[in-house]
Amino acid sequence: MATIIFYQKPGCSTNARQMQALRAAGHDVIAKDILNEPWCTQTLRRFFGDMPVASWFNRAAPRIKSGEIDPGTCDAASALALMLDDPLLIRRPLIEAGSARCAGFNQALARALLGQAIPDELDRCSRKEADPSCPRMPIDHSNRPTAARGQDDSPSDAS
Repeated sequence: MATIIFYQKPGCSTNARQMQALRAAGHDVIAKDILNEPWCTQTLRRFFGDMPVASWFNRAAPRIKSGEIDPGTCDAASALALMLDDPLLIRRPLIEAGSARCAGFNQALARALLGQAIPDELDRCSRKEADPSCPRMPIDHSNRPTAARGQDDSPSDAS
């Protein structure tokens, strides 16, 4: 079975169920905190492949739900800049298995890892719309390296 790096929001019950499903399928899952990972533009971009830019976003993020950010108006560069500044905007989970990556649990990679169709409850937030109890983790960017803010000086990735 595969070793999977699973970037999650700590405390997210949906992400916890997704990881449990992957473990039940026999995979070794390494959970990482998507909010505190030192992202750079090139690394984050690889998870989105050929997905439309608007689908890169976590539709449940407070800044999207409030209308402050409209994913439909973002190009790739501005979307990545927004996500580097506020990782809550990143669609979850981000999954890495070998050289394969994806954003969201309903993608082909997640289906292949599970070996089955993905139940609806594993691909959407389990909290009710009006439930304010989902904790918004404070984000401290002060200790993140410069590259984490998109200043990556390695070659750009065309994928």
